[in-house]
Amino acid sequence: MTHGERARGGGGAPRPVPGGSFHEMWRELAPVGRHPGSGGYRRFAWTGADSECRAWFEEQARARGLVHEVDRNGNQWAWLGDPTAGDAVVTGSHLDSVPDGGAFDGPLGVVSSFAALDELRARGVEFGRPFAIVNFGDEEGARFGLACVGSRLTAGQLTVEQAHRLTDGDGITLPRAMEAAGYDPDAIGPDPERLGRIGAFVELHVEQGRTLDLSGDPVGIASAIWPHGRWRFDFRGEANHAGTTRLVDRRDPMLSYAETVLAARREAELAGAVATFGKIAVEPNGVNAIPSLVRGWLDSRAADQASLDAVVGGVEKAAREYAEAHGIDLDVVRESFTPVVEFDHALRDELARILGKDRDPGLTVPVLGTGAGHDAGILSGSIPTAMLFVRNPTGVSHSPAEYAAEDDCLAGVTALADVLEGLVRR
Repeated sequence: MTHGERARGGGGAPRPVPGGSFHEMWRELAPVGRHPGSGGYRRFAWTGADSECRAWFEEQARARGLVHEVDRNGNQWAWLGDPTAGDAVVTGSHLDSVPDGGAFDGPLGVVSSFAALDELRARGVEFGRPFAIVNFGDEEGARFGLACVGSRLTAGQLTVEQAHRLTDGDGITLPRAMEAAGYDPDAIGPDPERLGRIGAFVELHVEQGRTLDLSGDPVGIASAIWPHGRWRFDFRGEANHAGTTRLVDRRDPMLSYAETVLAARREAELAGAVATFGKIAVEPNGVNAIPSLVRGWLDSRAADQASLDAVVGGVEKAAREYAEAHGIDLDVVRESFTPVVEFDHALRDELARILGKDRDPGLTVPVLGTGAGHDAGILSGSIPTAMLFVRNPTGVSHSPAEYAAEDDCLAGVTALADVLEGLVRR
């Protein structure tokens, strides 16, 4: 069969069931960017490890006779059928990682997408719509501090000017990093024409929590992404000698900060939400010096906007009270915010039907919300999107302890294949 014939339909020689191709791809990708000391992954945007992941993606695409292309924002696409025909069905995720991240966050979705295509071909499915697998660039934001850069640029949620100002910890700008990796930073920007050709995007992802583990289900469907944001708290006091300054004479911002961290935990528990101070900067940062500045970043997420407002408002109120009591100046700056993302209801219901009643009239698939951001959430404002989650028995994510059992991974591939078959045939 020629490439053109393969591109027009789902044909091709029968392929093995997903287990074989999934395991082979997983073994090939597993060593890339893995740190020998921590066992975690350091696949940062526009680095050597990122280039290796991109080369792997292109190799998988070409091995399947798919048309590989890189868009203006550095996202990779592997096409079956005419990309310009419109109403395409797209699946995929990302291949980059957080510092010392786990193996599954992102790569599970990309590997499962290729494996699902292999299963569809083994079933002899005829594709009535164009189909693509995508690897979105810089989803985690580990290098430049902003998540989902590739999809944000494509959807017009990040301007060219903003992107060009992004800088990593070594002072290297995003344009310089892209150029060093062989990409044109002057080409980046919104891509409405590309998004306009996509009829549905389905992203498979390892669950970043234990909802499925507690319910005993290997696969679930996402309902929504919780509203979430990041706030910077700047506590300014007075630097002084740690050994000679009396306690009563100190204006120590670390005290106010520490009390605020505890307040964040209390407010989150009251609202059934989450709140985390996970990053801190101290000046002058000396063991024997009282700080002049303690800067802490709050990450908070909740199931609804009212709960999130209650948490952040409560934390700020407590922080100001503590600061006043210790003679500390406080500035609070909201650095980023994402409102609740409701995935397309019609598409979500279609996934539930395919994975539930179409398989077994009495079967229902759990539908769950998530506090984590995803490319599917970014694109939801432009195109119909949906997500599948695969059980994570540890509930741990962004860590080498992140895990999904082999049987659950293969169940995810089958579920994704079932969903894609229902979408591409219509």
